[in-house]
Amino acid sequence: MYKYDQYDQSIVDARVDEFRDQVTRRLAGQLTEDQFKPLRLMNGLYLQLHAYMLRVAIPYGTLDSRQMRMLASIARDYDRDYGHFTTRQNLQFNWIKLEDTPDILARLATVEMHAIQTSGNCIRNISSDQFAGAAADEVADPRPWAELIRQWSTFHPEFSYLPRKFKICVIAADEDRAAMRLHDIGIQLVERDGELGGRIYVGGGMGRTPMIAPLIRDFVTADDLMSYLEAALRVYNRYGRRDNMYKARIKILVHEIGADEYRRQVEEEFLAVKALGIDPPAAELARITAMFAPPAFDTDVPDTVDRSDPDFAVWLDQNVHAHKQPGHAIVTVSLKPVGGIPGDASSAQIDLVADLAERYSFDELRVTHAQNLVLPHVRKADLYTIWQQLTDAGLAEANLDLITDIIACPGLDYCSLANARSIPLAQKIAVRFANRSHDLGELKLKISGCINACGHHHAGHIGILGVDKKGTENYQLSFGGSGAEDVSLAKITGPGFDEDGVVEAIERATDTYVALREEGERFLDTYRRVGMQPFKEAIYG
Repeated sequence: MYKYDQYDQSIVDARVDEFRDQVTRRLAGQLTEDQFKPLRLMNGLYLQLHAYMLRVAIPYGTLDSRQMRMLASIARDYDRDYGHFTTRQNLQFNWIKLEDTPDILARLATVEMHAIQTSGNCIRNISSDQFAGAAADEVADPRPWAELIRQWSTFHPEFSYLPRKFKICVIAADEDRAAMRLHDIGIQLVERDGELGGRIYVGGGMGRTPMIAPLIRDFVTADDLMSYLEAALRVYNRYGRRDNMYKARIKILVHEIGADEYRRQVEEEFLAVKALGIDPPAAELARITAMFAPPAFDTDVPDTVDRSDPDFAVWLDQNVHAHKQPGHAIVTVSLKPVGGIPGDASSAQIDLVADLAERYSFDELRVTHAQNLVLPHVRKADLYTIWQQLTDAGLAEANLDLITDIIACPGLDYCSLANARSIPLAQKIAVRFANRSHDLGELKLKISGCINACGHHHAGHIGILGVDKKGTENYQLSFGGSGAEDVSLAKITGPGFDEDGVVEAIERATDTYVALREEGERFLDTYRRVGMQPFKEAIYG
């Protein structure tokens, strides 16, 4: 994984010192909240319902055991002994005191971490496939490209105050494990005539106006990538709406002028940008790529696993994926215990996963956009031992991609923007379906507490949006979304429900699915085949 050089470290250290001074002035009353707000947001510090929330960047979801242990220690020393892993592959601390923030950032800086640009109208954390560098189906490891984009975008003087926040994703496989086309810019690495390059999608996103990004450029070489991204951002920065925050995202611009016109303007800008010579030399990408070299895998290890323990076999089938290296596997650690809070992990659990990564996964960890963790490089011979330790820590739920593997935002329990609670609803659904989840098969359920869609409800096979209906919490139910390579946006079923009502509606919908499904069909497949009507009849009568 990438290691800071002196420039990276000096930039992060300088930002800590700068923010320490800003916090001191805020506490002394020398800065008003209005003056301080844009400064704290660019350092990942939000003011939520009950306390400050600090969002820590985990670039493209990759970190090591020392970084995980630092997150655990901050949770113990400054929070309420837990952290919350998010759909941007970041981590949030929800109970931070303003006066402690500079010390927290200073501690993060000692392990090459920060909270820079995890908020504000800027280019946010670059996201990627959580199986990057391990999956057998990728054409290359996408993380060197993501790291190059991270360096280009951090403190970019032209793009520090965009019309709205901006999210970029890089993947390198046909299977989309990162919801790439629901980003402002999505990049899929592909090979063309023996050369590696990127297929560029622009204008995706969820929130108030969900859209799937159209293809803007079929192929951009590595040599041209940064200039092309620069051109794409310049067109947006020039014409993106700043008079209406609800129409300020790039998806609105692409939609209103059309993908063809946006493409024409980007291509024109690209010719001008190329003449500026801003693309890094090939040696820089090579330098970064070398840091992502595959681990020193043991080639003399068994490629079989003893499945005699039935509980272990269930976990093996659900949470373990094939690795490109024989004798190894990819392990997903579920942060969705039945009745728990999706994405939350205690400091002890974070420390345990750090220990497992150090001992069994070449000291490497990943955070997924589905709010789980990954041990990417595990010997098959170690799987049973890992499972036992995860079981003891309450982290061995065998529910990856099942109905209890729920994505949920913090909702009205924490967020000042939310209209409804997400967490209690997620807990009720998980408890209700705990004994049916394996029979239902792959069924991705996602909950957002407001229209901003931090819980990705638009991309859920079943999506739930919490709204305020005359002062009461109401939940809209949607079907048919997907963030994968078969990307689609969910459609609202009809009138909303109260908390108990939406749980009952989901039960009726899943009963309908079981009655109608054909061999091998997921909920999403059956819905797409039969349409909304049978489900509406079951839900509303």
